[in-house]
Amino acid sequence: MIIMKTDATPEQVTQVVKEIKKYGLRADVSKGKYRTIIGLVGDENKAPFEHFATFPGVKEATMVEVPYKLISKEYSKFLEDEMEHSIIKVGDIEIGGSEPVFIAGPCAVESHRQLLRIAEEAKKAGAHILRGGIFKPRSSVHSFQGLGSIGWEEAREALAWLREAGERFNLATVTEVRGETQVDLAAEYADILQIGSRNMYNQDLLTKIARTKKPILFKRHFGAGIEEFLSFAEYIAAEGNKDIILCERGILPIGKGKNYTRYTLDLSAVPVIQKETYLPVIVDPSHASGRRDLIFNMCCAAIAAGASGLMIEMHYNPAEALVDAQQAITPDELKEVINTCREIHKLTKPRKNEES
Repeated sequence: MIIMKTDATPEQVTQVVKEIKKYGLRADVSKGKYRTIIGLVGDENKAPFEHFATFPGVKEATMVEVPYKLISKEYSKFLEDEMEHSIIKVGDIEIGGSEPVFIAGPCAVESHRQLLRIAEEAKKAGAHILRGGIFKPRSSVHSFQGLGSIGWEEAREALAWLREAGERFNLATVTEVRGETQVDLAAEYADILQIGSRNMYNQDLLTKIARTKKPILFKRHFGAGIEEFLSFAEYIAAEGNKDIILCERGILPIGKGKNYTRYTLDLSAVPVIQKETYLPVIVDPSHASGRRDLIFNMCCAAIAAGASGLMIEMHYNPAEALVDAQQAITPDELKEVINTCREIHKLTKPRKNEES
């Protein structure tokens, strides 16, 4: 990265950017309150750092050691801590702000009536964002894969229901995008686009979805380490989109014998990631545990660990759900979760040191 002086002019910044492009690299320009930082995106071996340091207005040129450079705390600290914790705004909702954000809804959108009823219940329970899958990745080809798998018109209609439900009950909306061809259609209707765990490694999809400039909810793959997770989030940031919501959703269990949960919820990842990056981190206990009876406990633990929010599967009658019925909770259970987690947040949120 190239750190500009506090009195660097726009013309000097432009000159440096032009020089970067001469080497086949891209420039990520971040403007802080007092200075500008220019990140070099591309093959770093092409970059003559000593050469850039000689340009007018440049304070220093230095290498960021971690592979997830653009989203790292190391990169942002030169902006005078302005990006210590980023806040992603979706309408009136602040993800990563002073209060936890709650995302709730069905795993899959099944009908207009179903979605409107769930949206109403989610709002009453205190949720901020409505989730609903139209394109569902499934392990078995014989399972219901969402209305989007039926046809393009069915997908558009289901997305229109999602937007209608969000507008009617004043909820933002999020839906998963499974492939590149679905990106533009989903972006027309949803406020937030989700990359599921199975697609964490899909570089072409990450590039395509980043260019929509929509906030991206990015889930960790169940076999990925934290460094690998953040390195693939960097693909989104490299396209100029840093509105990334990182989501811990469980990793593969270790050891032999019976597994009592679907995955292992790695809550230690929350504070670790927060030390490495300025991006907000939320937790999905539904996919991690796969068990309705564990959701309350895992939600409470996630908020205590410092998560900026939760993503929870909810259905007015979980037994009727076509997808993941065993891990969906009821509206009353959702309300209890949200109310309790808000109290836990009050007790555990960081407090600034006050002068005595």
